[in-house]
Amino acid sequence: MIGKTARQCSSWILPSLLVINLALTAGCAGKTSTARYSASSADSSAGSSCYAKALPTAGEGGLAWGSTLDMARQKSMDNCVRYAGQSGGTPTTCHVVMAECKN
Repeated sequence: MIGKTARQCSSWILPSLLVINLALTAGCAGKTSTARYSASSADSSAGSSCYAKALPTAGEGGLAWGSTLDMARQKSMDNCVRYAGQSGGTPTTCHVVMAECKN
């Protein structure tokens, strides 16, 4: 009698665990990050060593890489103006808050 009960329980445990696992995985798949800036990574993969981040007072800012500090600053400002405008922010208030080069 114990063997029959054990078989009945094991027949629904595995499917139940699979359903729970799929439900948890599906719940996390739709989550998005709410970053305050957007990155332009086209140059970061090419080995650019300088980066800059520009932020507006409201909306999304921009992070960009460049081969020189001035190039990174300009790209981040351009990205900030674009992303702030798209996110309903204030593009005219963009300013560079961080800029440096890696060694």
